[in-house]
Amino acid sequence: MSAPAAAPAKVSPSRSDFDEKEKEKDVRTSNIVAARAVADAIRTSLGPKGMDKMIISPNNEVLISNDGATILQNLELRHPAAKMLAELAKAQDIEAGDGTTSVCVIAGSLLGAVSQLMAKGIHPSIISEAFNLALNKSLDVLVSMSVPVSLTDRVSLVKSATTSLNSKVVSQYTNLASIAVDAVLSVINPATAVNVNLKDIKLIKKLGGTIEDTELVQGLVFDQTASHTAGGPTRIQNAKIGLIQFCLSAPKTYMDNNIVVSDYSKMDKVIKEEPKLILEMCRKIQKSGCNVLLVQKSILRDAVNDLSLHYLAKLKILVIKDIERDDIEFICNTIGCQPVANIDSFTADKLGKADLVEEVGTSDGKIVKVTGIPNPGKTVTVLCRGSNKLVLDEAERSLHDALCVIRSLVKKKFLIAGGGAPEIEVSQQVTAFSKTLTGITSYCVRAFAEALEIIPYTLAENAGLHPISIVTELRNKHAQGEINSGINVRKGAITNILQENVVQPLLVSTSALTLATETVVMLLKIDDIATAR
Repeated sequence: MSAPAAAPAKVSPSRSDFDEKEKEKDVRTSNIVAARAVADAIRTSLGPKGMDKMIISPNNEVLISNDGATILQNLELRHPAAKMLAELAKAQDIEAGDGTTSVCVIAGSLLGAVSQLMAKGIHPSIISEAFNLALNKSLDVLVSMSVPVSLTDRVSLVKSATTSLNSKVVSQYTNLASIAVDAVLSVINPATAVNVNLKDIKLIKKLGGTIEDTELVQGLVFDQTASHTAGGPTRIQNAKIGLIQFCLSAPKTYMDNNIVVSDYSKMDKVIKEEPKLILEMCRKIQKSGCNVLLVQKSILRDAVNDLSLHYLAKLKILVIKDIERDDIEFICNTIGCQPVANIDSFTADKLGKADLVEEVGTSDGKIVKVTGIPNPGKTVTVLCRGSNKLVLDEAERSLHDALCVIRSLVKKKFLIAGGGAPEIEVSQQVTAFSKTLTGITSYCVRAFAEALEIIPYTLAENAGLHPISIVTELRNKHAQGEINSGINVRKGAITNILQENVVQPLLVSTSALTLATETVVMLLKIDDIATAR
């Protein structure tokens, strides 16, 4: 009787230990499968021949895009590991602005390599260390094959912006790249700049026309119309512009109360008091020399009423109302005015200046343009045009990506070839580096190198080429020392990508590799998922 009773006592600790290991394995497998599913979903959007995704929101709004960050931002992801991949694309968007699809595809491929290594029984900690080692070597290779670029070399900047736009719906319009370059160069000093504040470049969308009608405005554009009440002016030369944050209407008490008037003469006095007060305020505005008035949107009551608009029209003051609070800083930086919160402090020194403020008609309503600002170079406005809302939204996103690419070049003034050339070169050099290592680390580093071939493989696949033969030929060219050979999807062949003007900022590639590796390593370190109360 005693022997069978003793047997379970021996098995029980190892059994629970086995269960724990199985659970860890299941959690990691679940994380890898979820993250790879997200990466595979947007893999078809990579490159100039990549497909677009149509996303329908719960309120039936349609979005068409092939920007990785935009797609993942609008997907409803439930699994925490899948959400990490969406955050990864967002991080790449913030850091470099381009390469959001690439970073997810690389992360998915690295996770595939991880699952194969773990199936062979290699511990996640060893894989993490080896991947970090391979990443450092990869960054060295990328830096060594990059080409320095000067911010005064406008042609090179336009080339890199064009490469960014090649994969977008709006790629056939050549003017967006040059607009992006001119916009960035307008708000920085090319000799000393180390970063660009993209808040100094405002994008205004207006339906109508085509994307070719998109223009760069050295000044301001308001998509609100000028106030036409009582026949106010719509064109002012030598404008002196005031920006008010108070209401040009009768004041209201802070709490509800009733006033009982028993005498008719007193009632007349009360009724006459309101126009008198508003006229006095309008006179003070005119006295300061102001002839264009911007009125901030009020959430409590109407910022201006018909009476105040009538008086301002009679005083020949152009009024633009409903200015958003978020735009106040941009307006002040552009025209040099100061926001005024009280009528008593409305003086001439608070006014901004411009040569011309005029209302311009477009096919979809009117806009107000402020041009001829006294000291340009602080801000610019880009007026985006498009035939429908979907195209207009995609043009805005594409232009934002192009601006980010130029910002990346301002941060790190180096260009690198595109078309899968850097990934293949890194793959080959890291494979060679793995042969100098010993043991399991060497095996893991080689798996990292092989995983990077996913980029040229996917580029070829999306372009309808034969991926295996293309990647094999590409490896062969790089083995012969042609480090700038890449996939030319337009010709369907391997060519020197630098000569084809397919270039991208070094920061896009280094940031994508670093962020993808960090995310994979972080997913590897997770061995359990617990739900908080």
